[in-house]
Amino acid sequence: MPLSPKLAYWLNQQGHDAIHASDIGLNCASDTLIIELARKEQRIVITADLDYPRLLALTQAGGPSLILFRIGNFSDQESIDYLSKLLWTIPEEDLSNSIIVIEKNRIRRRRLPLNQ
Repeated sequence: MPLSPKLAYWLNQQGHDAIHASDIGLNCASDTLIIELARKEQRIVITADLDYPRLLALTQAGGPSLILFRIGNFSDQESIDYLSKLLWTIPEEDLSNSIIVIEKNRIRRRRLPLNQ
């Protein structure tokens, strides 16, 4: 939810099947509910909420994949630019079973499940 629905709109324009939590009535849903829905629908969660990687680590879950923005305050255009760079840099098959962390100066990838 910390990310704008404009990011989901942009992803759809790029040919991806993206939805924003608020578009399906999940704007007040728990993180665990969103994770479970993403897992069932084989989606990637894109967020700036640091609780998501913690929840995946605590449960040693193998999914869903996660793209985490850790770049502080950013505009809609900046989030699109960073995500565009990520999609250009990391092959689609490497997004599966991964946590991708976007920071101002780098993009990091860790495989799921995370070891404690």
